[in-house]
Amino acid sequence: MEFSHVSVLLKETVDGAFTDPKGVYADLTTGGGGHSLELAKRLDGGRLICFDQDAQALAAAGERLKGYPVTFVKRNFCELAEALDELGIDKLDGIIADLGVSSHQLDTAERGFSFHNDAPLDMRMSGEGFSARDLVNEYAEEDISRILFAYGEEKYARKIASGIVRARLNAPIETTGELAEIIRSSVPAAYRREKNPCRKSFQAIRIEVNKELDVLETALSVGFDRLKVGGRMSVITFHSLEDRIVKTRFKEFCTGCTCPPEFPVCVCGKQPRGELVGKKPVTASEEELAANPRSRSAKLRVIEKIR
Repeated sequence: MEFSHVSVLLKETVDGAFTDPKGVYADLTTGGGGHSLELAKRLDGGRLICFDQDAQALAAAGERLKGYPVTFVKRNFCELAEALDELGIDKLDGIIADLGVSSHQLDTAERGFSFHNDAPLDMRMSGEGFSARDLVNEYAEEDISRILFAYGEEKYARKIASGIVRARLNAPIETTGELAEIIRSSVPAAYRREKNPCRKSFQAIRIEVNKELDVLETALSVGFDRLKVGGRMSVITFHSLEDRIVKTRFKEFCTGCTCPPEFPVCVCGKQPRGELVGKKPVTASEEELAANPRSRSAKLRVIEKIR
């Protein structure tokens, strides 16, 4: 199966999480298997658990990783703990996660992620359950507006939400092309000329459909808990909302005493559980940016469990 995707910050991500060739690792977002393959090549007596909720991705990764010590799990990464328990795995030596939508998903029109093609309005990572079509045709106007503003940081969220609700009174909104045209016609002409006005709204709807920020919060907490002491987690984000969550949660893991500053001595007894690997996030090199423009917004953060 062809599953085209160029892995971003490939070596940096695996370098960040890899500690022991005999260790047990998890790739929480396997996709086409690029990061997984790089990690699997380094194993010598170790094991890799590959998670993805996209059956097409796991099928492609299965072909790519034939012959390597890999176990594939078709589950959302927020179910990491349950999956590890079922596999009899207590702790992990490392975790990697690439939170970007894969090139395959974006470029496969029928998946309904892209505003560049007219296709059924879908956007489901798993291909199952609640879809973007359900959202735009069933959510109340105020809820659509809230989602566009919160998850897309779209300043014309109210106008776009109003346009969506007006349009669906005539007929259900069925395709990405219909939605894109509604968005364009709902914003000022100057805004349309400045940049494609669909990008933020499509991002926001995709995040809501897949509950991406909610499951990320869970995955980070569960993942860090299941790391061994000395184990590391590498996470790549592609927009400010994700990066803010990762940065904040990593900071919490690295924070010790939380007693009020006026207390003369610590009474909470809290100690840092983690330590950041590098003070600033890693970004793509000039060479990678030239080869893969989609890497321009990528940020890699790495944390090590110390307690």
